[in-house]
Amino acid sequence: VFSKIFSHEALESYLPKIQLVIKDTLRAWSSNPESINVYHETQKLTFRMAIRVLLGFRIPDEELNRLFEVYQQFVENVFSLPVDLPFSGYRRGIRARETLQKGLEKAIQEKLQNTQGKDYADALDILIESGKEHGKELTMQELKDGTLELIFAAYATTASASTSLITQLLKHPRVLEKLREELRSKGILHNGCICEGSLRLDNINSLHYLDCVIKEVLRLFTPISGGYRTVLQTFELDGFQIPKGWSVMYSIRDTHDTAPVFKDVDIFDPDRFGQGRSEDKDGRFHYLPFGGGVRTCLGKHLAKLFLKALAIELASTSRFELSTRTFPKITLVPVVHPVDGLKVKFFGLDSNQNEILTGTDAMLGATV
Repeated sequence: VFSKIFSHEALESYLPKIQLVIKDTLRAWSSNPESINVYHETQKLTFRMAIRVLLGFRIPDEELNRLFEVYQQFVENVFSLPVDLPFSGYRRGIRARETLQKGLEKAIQEKLQNTQGKDYADALDILIESGKEHGKELTMQELKDGTLELIFAAYATTASASTSLITQLLKHPRVLEKLREELRSKGILHNGCICEGSLRLDNINSLHYLDCVIKEVLRLFTPISGGYRTVLQTFELDGFQIPKGWSVMYSIRDTHDTAPVFKDVDIFDPDRFGQGRSEDKDGRFHYLPFGGGVRTCLGKHLAKLFLKALAIELASTSRFELSTRTFPKITLVPVVHPVDGLKVKFFGLDSNQNEILTGTDAMLGATV
């Protein structure tokens, strides 16, 4: 089922909807006269993407924002100690999950009843159809569980990587300009505007420097630190025997930090993945931001497509600057993110890459 949900054809159909969600979000960020908390706002963005694009729910904005707050409460308490006491994190998490599932059930019922005006098959459609193909009508509980799993997969890690992407574009303006040059050379960016119809999946996949930038963000700032596997057959590693049945943890972050193929590992250098160097091609398991083997992240192509679409919009339609004197420290728990969320002021740009004044700014300018 998940191979269909994240297939090339599915990604092609999601892409225009992803672009629309990102475009609307950046427009809202740019119209805000204050700086925004990037990590919090990218969490909202990835949640909105999951609800609107992956699941195809037509939830009004006000209700969507309320559902996002409930979802945050659920995520914040999902790993609490299982102590069922009043006011405990566990109890808050249970209550949030119940509220969330009621909201999702309502959205699923409305979706099942209203099939008019659909121009693409979303992930939930594919899930439902797959059940029918196998002669099994999915129950409402199974649909809610599948929905929650899809939201969870698209949410925290993508928000983390999106925040890291914006941080690095702020720190490295030459990288941002090189991205713009590639977009211009491929006929995607012209006179400060994204050319209509130019952002197709094959066009995006042909942007080699953009691919290098996303790869380097995920190498240096892999959202999660590692994963667990069960040993299927006893083996030996560096003179130590690891018995069958044991659980082992592999570290993505340590692998990226110590892999001999990467030169100057602490430096943000997208060109390391360019054709001249190709540092990720020298071994199978030196670069693994999405894990490896048969248990590799199924949503990796969707995550990379989302990050690329975000980078294109940032390079094409926005100017942004850090609102604090220095860049914040990074914490690794529960996923990589800046301790203060990263405070950034966004400015809209017109077709000539000039700053668009907000209504307040325009009035202030007129009185000077």
